[in-house]
Amino acid sequence: MTRAHKIKRRVRVSLLRFGRNDQVVLSILAVVIGAAAGGAAIAFRDAIGGIQWLAYGFTSEKVASLAAALPWWHLVVVPTAGGLLIGLFIRYLMPDGRPQAVAHVIEASALHDGRMSLTVGLRAALASAASIGVGASVGREGPVVHLGASLGSWVAKRLHLGRVLARTLLGCGVAAAIAASFNAPIAGSFFALEVVVGHYALSAFAPIVIASVTGTLISRARYGDYPAFVLPENWTIVSFWEFPAFAILGLVSAVAAILFMWSIMFTEDTVRRLPLPSWARPAVAGLLVGLIALAFPQVLGVGYEATDAALSDSYPLWLLLALIVTKTAATAISLGGGFSGGVFSPSLFIGAMVGGAYGILATQAFPELSSGHGAYTIIGMGAVAGAVLGAPISTILMIFEMTNDYELTIAVMLATVIASVVTQQVHKHSFFYWQLERRGVSLRGGHQTGLMRRVKVASVMDHRYSAVAPQTPIAEVRMKLQAAPWGELFVVDEDGALCGVITYADLSEAAFDTSHDSELIAANVARREPALLLVGDHLETAVKAFTVTGEPHIPVVADKKTMVMRGLVHEHQVMLAYQRALNQARAEERGEASSRSLRRGS
Repeated sequence: MTRAHKIKRRVRVSLLRFGRNDQVVLSILAVVIGAAAGGAAIAFRDAIGGIQWLAYGFTSEKVASLAAALPWWHLVVVPTAGGLLIGLFIRYLMPDGRPQAVAHVIEASALHDGRMSLTVGLRAALASAASIGVGASVGREGPVVHLGASLGSWVAKRLHLGRVLARTLLGCGVAAAIAASFNAPIAGSFFALEVVVGHYALSAFAPIVIASVTGTLISRARYGDYPAFVLPENWTIVSFWEFPAFAILGLVSAVAAILFMWSIMFTEDTVRRLPLPSWARPAVAGLLVGLIALAFPQVLGVGYEATDAALSDSYPLWLLLALIVTKTAATAISLGGGFSGGVFSPSLFIGAMVGGAYGILATQAFPELSSGHGAYTIIGMGAVAGAVLGAPISTILMIFEMTNDYELTIAVMLATVIASVVTQQVHKHSFFYWQLERRGVSLRGGHQTGLMRRVKVASVMDHRYSAVAPQTPIAEVRMKLQAAPWGELFVVDEDGALCGVITYADLSEAAFDTSHDSELIAANVARREPALLLVGDHLETAVKAFTVTGEPHIPVVADKKTMVMRGLVHEHQVMLAYQRALNQARAEERGEASSRSLRRGS
């Protein structure tokens, strides 16, 4: 073999190894998902424009100015009629008849191995685009995040990838969606890691960054390299003594964020109590939003025009205060009433108005120390949005990418951190986690909880147990109990149904007193309602059962109707399985599990 052939062979072998490298494959997939999510973000905005044109006759983002010129009946009829159609769509074509949002992405990542339905994602995007197009006061970023996550999950499903990689690709879709929406690739990356994936291991960090950059490039190819909002040239922090004012703005922003979240949930609870079918609720919500828009058309849609106006100091104090109230009310009515959409844009809108109003008051009090209304406006945007979303890091980074102003970013950091901490202490949850809690989905254990829910009780069940019939004489019960491997007897009838449990403690005096043996049978001394688990229960349920009851062994039945006994679960076995789940979660966070998952492909 010649030297040239040897060199070619080495190159070929090196290329094959390179192509089979896990991170290379993951990076290629990240590019694909990033491009798809970026394209989806563009398509979503085009869909909003198309529906807006059908509803109002224009496609511009300057909704407030153009809507103000329309007849009053137009502003009332369109959201009402649109709400009726959207309500029917959601009722009959969405899972559980509910809109889908970022909370479902978080749930899928933590509890469902990163699995989401692309069909549901497309339907959710259509419902959200229609909601925004007819004027509902909701955000467009949340729906794009859901759509991007659905695309990432679909790719993982088609390639039969495992749980770890599925979550990473889901995060890629989220990062690209945020980056494409705000032209902010750093913020997109950290939002996916901070809110959805839950860790910063290099195995997830690298592909998510690649997807975020790819999504940004796709967006810039269509819209250019411009920030999401129209910003003044620059801001200058006038004095060090202004930072206490920024800290107080953080407290004010926390109050605004808490009231904003509370108002949505309050409206949702109120609407549920109304004697209306679920499909009719968005129509009523649309009517109320239309009535608000007669006086304040700024509340329609995502509200970017009003946010830009606040950043440029175009609104007087009374209008800023009025828009805080009306936008909060319109968003609460829209989301609580059943429209589909997000909270990112509304929280930025409300934050801008809070910051702008606070800036006017601060400037009037200390004009020589003020950096101007615009600076307070953008600080308020970051503080309120960070507190509502539970994502202070990515929100701060987004503001930095939009302004490219390090000095201003320090002020944003201070206010956002204070707002987030106060909101966390008072409200306990971000908006997304509160949504999950209200649906009965708890993520308090983080991704370890998801791992435990993947392991069924049946996988750690012991089929060895001692059983007696209900009519068994007490003398025989006493003898069998001595030989029982776990110190427990299970009373099972002729159909195999569990009737009770017997331990020495249950025998009480009959354990040693034989004078009543002729009168007693197993059914007389058994505990009739013992703690039990179902075959389909997961380890999290088992851990809670052992914690609450203090029992070392719990019987497992097929279902509560038949009560057919299937086996026995031991506390020490459940704890061992729990420890394995914790170790697996920690290995994943260190990036040790992704390569094994890719090689298995399952």
